[in-house]
Amino acid sequence: MNTPNSYFFAIILLGLLILLFLTQFIASERIEVVELHTFNETSDELTTRLWVVDDDGFQYLRVGSDGSDWFNRLQTAKTVDITRNGRRYTYSWSTRPDKSKKVNLLMQDKYGWGDSFIGTLTGGRLGSIPIELKLAQ
Repeated sequence: MNTPNSYFFAIILLGLLILLFLTQFIASERIEVVELHTFNETSDELTTRLWVVDDDGFQYLRVGSDGSDWFNRLQTAKTVDITRNGRRYTYSWSTRPDKSKKVNLLMQDKYGWGDSFIGTLTGGRLGSIPIELKLAQ
């Protein structure tokens, strides 16, 4: 049986979920985001919006220790296209676990509370894997 209290609870719960989604969106989109272009098993291009940092002449993306669909697709290609500042470039890539601490610090410095918020939602940054991008010649 539905009571006024159960409707009130459902509305509050829905409101909190919407607030969480909006906060996550604001946290992830308020500072620079690049577009990673990968292909699925049927050769459809998929675009994923990701954070990026620069260090020693290279650009870095970061994937969590539990992986992701975009990272699985990335692993099937030797090069990848990324759109940054409205321009699309082709990069070779490699994982750089040895730079995890530095890339995490750079991401925290650049994305601030957004990085902390997303890290809390995803279980933290421990074991995250930096992906080093080198402009293809």
